[in-house]
Amino acid sequence: MKAKMNVPNLSQVKSFFLSLQDQICQQLEQIDGNSTFQEECWQREEGGGGRSRVLTAGNIFEQAGVNFSHVMGASLPGSATAHRPELAGRSYQAMGVSLVIHPLNPYIPTSHANVRFFIAEKEGETPVWWFGGGFDLTPYYGFKEDAIHWHTVAKTVCQPYGDDIYPKYKQWCDDYFFIKHRNEPRGIGGLFYDDLNSPDFDTCFNFTQAVGNGFLSAYLPIVERRKDMAWGDRERQFQLYRRGRYVEFNLVWDRGTLFGLQSGGRTESILMSMPPLVRWEYGYYPEPGSPEDALYSLFLIKKDWI
Repeated sequence: MKAKMNVPNLSQVKSFFLSLQDQICQQLEQIDGNSTFQEECWQREEGGGGRSRVLTAGNIFEQAGVNFSHVMGASLPGSATAHRPELAGRSYQAMGVSLVIHPLNPYIPTSHANVRFFIAEKEGETPVWWFGGGFDLTPYYGFKEDAIHWHTVAKTVCQPYGDDIYPKYKQWCDDYFFIKHRNEPRGIGGLFYDDLNSPDFDTCFNFTQAVGNGFLSAYLPIVERRKDMAWGDRERQFQLYRRGRYVEFNLVWDRGTLFGLQSGGRTESILMSMPPLVRWEYGYYPEPGSPEDALYSLFLIKKDWI
């Protein structure tokens, strides 16, 4: 029986991330049918670089960004050591794929996914490494069947790794993607995990591959189901208003955004998660009993969907 490997294979991880970016971009272009991803390859002065791909003005996707980056530096930024102070002063490498999709039709949810790998090293000491990632869904108009499908795929991804994995990472997602200053969830959640380095490298890498590969299985059926629904200015205005919550979370609370900016990352790539159009409205409350009100009362709540 082959022993599980616990020495990180960075080239293997990088190869998977690059192929995942290719696969996701290809399938999003195919379903959109109009626009294609424009690619920019970039280098970072301190070390590393990446390739950023953004699709705009599509039939279905108003904007979609799918980024790969592999960066390195002499010491980890504060956002990465805030909860791991023992890593301060170590050199590091960070790589991953991050994507955010903002559809045009308000009945299609916005979605985010991310898979990443960190390794921090210091001469004479054992390297410290971990995986992180997940995917989450942010509807504007909620549909129970979409929420059930999304979480069913999430649970299926986790099942081979233990009965406790889905509930644990669902809860972590609910807790992480919570807009504290609004006291509301960003969406209906999904999976979120970080600092994953046990039981061994192979298992953690296999799980991360399952999460990355599972994203399209969770998202595309929802896109297909909603893409031909008619919508007008009312739905559009509510969508733009709710996109404001997405911006607030990313700029105030998201650790990935902070890490990218603090580590001297490429600002355009980091902020590609921002929606192309958004609005704020002072003191807005949806009309009781309206479809907009249903988002708050039925979907933006912590709930077991399956």
